[in-house]
Amino acid sequence: MIPFIKLKQPKEIWKEVKEILGSGHYVSGNKEKEFEKEFAKYCGTKYAVGVNCGTSALILALTALGIKSGDEVITQPNTFVATVEAILFTGAKPVFVDINPETYNIDVLKIEKAITKRTKAILPVHLYGAMADMSPIVKIAKKYNLFVVEDACQAHGAEYKDKKAGSIGNAGCFSFYPTKVLGSCGQGGAVTTNDKRLANKMKMLRDDGSYKKYYHSEVGFNFRLDEIQAAILKIKLRYLDQWIKVRQSKAKLYNQLLFNISHPESVFYIYVIRIKNRNKLQAYLKSKGVATMIHYPVPVHLQKGYKFLGYKRGDFPKVEEVANEILSLPFYPEIKNRDIKYICKLINEYD
Repeated sequence: MIPFIKLKQPKEIWKEVKEILGSGHYVSGNKEKEFEKEFAKYCGTKYAVGVNCGTSALILALTALGIKSGDEVITQPNTFVATVEAILFTGAKPVFVDINPETYNIDVLKIEKAITKRTKAILPVHLYGAMADMSPIVKIAKKYNLFVVEDACQAHGAEYKDKKAGSIGNAGCFSFYPTKVLGSCGQGGAVTTNDKRLANKMKMLRDDGSYKKYYHSEVGFNFRLDEIQAAILKIKLRYLDQWIKVRQSKAKLYNQLLFNISHPESVFYIYVIRIKNRNKLQAYLKSKGVATMIHYPVPVHLQKGYKFLGYKRGDFPKVEEVANEILSLPFYPEIKNRDIKYICKLINEYD
C-alpha cells in the first residue's frame, strides 16, 4: 500500500522535548520567542506571532485589524472551511469570488466587482502551496483602502516575485498542522507582519487581551503557542528549504510522467491533478493499493452549515467544476520515485 502521506521527524526533536518536559515551563517561554524571531526572518518580515493553530492565526489577524460585524471580506470558496470560519468569527460577512481554474487561486479579475462600501479586506488563499497573484491584489487593495491578509496556511516557503508567502499583505497566516510543509507534532500556527503596532496588538489579544499578567486591556483569546511545539518547529525550520527542494523534485517527476503537465511555482503542500472521471480513478487507484484524497470535494458555499450565506449551486462555476475533478495523489518528501512511477503508470494506463 502506498500511503497518502507519511510523517517523519528529525531526531533532534526528542532531546528538545525531554528538556522542556524536565523544565516545567510549557507556555509563553523562550522557545516561543526564539521560533517567532527565526520564522519572521525566514519569511522576510519584521515580526511573527505564534499561536495555537492556523484558524486562530486567521481570527487573530482579522480581529487585530479591526474587522468586525457589518464588514465584508473577499475570499474564495474552494478552501478549507477555517478560512471562512475566521471571517465569520469576527462578525464579518465572507464574500466569495470564483477562481482561476489554472491555478485554483482567486481570480484577480473578478475581485473588483465584489467590492462594496462594506468591504474591509481581501483574503487570498495560497492553495496547495502555490501563491495567489499578489501584485494585482495589492494594487486593488491600495485603490480601495483595503487590508490584505494572506492565508498562507498551505504555503510555507512559497515565493512570489522573490517575496515569501506572508510577507506581502498586512498579515500572513500560517498553520503548522502536522501534515503541512512545516508541521508541528500537534497543533500550531503563526501570523507574520511588518507592522509593529499590529504585531503588539496580536500578542496582546492572543494572551487574553493582556499586555501585563492579570491586567486585561481588551477581550482577547487564549491562542498561545506552547513551548514544545515552538521548540519542534524551531528545529524543523532548519530543514524547510531542503524539504521544499525535495518536494519540488518529486513534483517535477509527477509532472513529467502525467500527460506532460506543469504547475505554477509551488512548494507543493499537496500534489493535485484534474481528471473528468475522478471518482472512478480514485476507486481504481485504491484497488491497486494507492491512497488518495480530495481537497476539497464540497466548496464552502455549498456546505450544509453555510447555507445561511445565501449562495447556491452555479454561483461559482469554476470552483464547482474543479471540485468535481481534482484528486490529490500521495505526496511527501520521503515518497520513493518508484512509487511515483507506479502511480503515474496506473493513471496513464487507466481507461
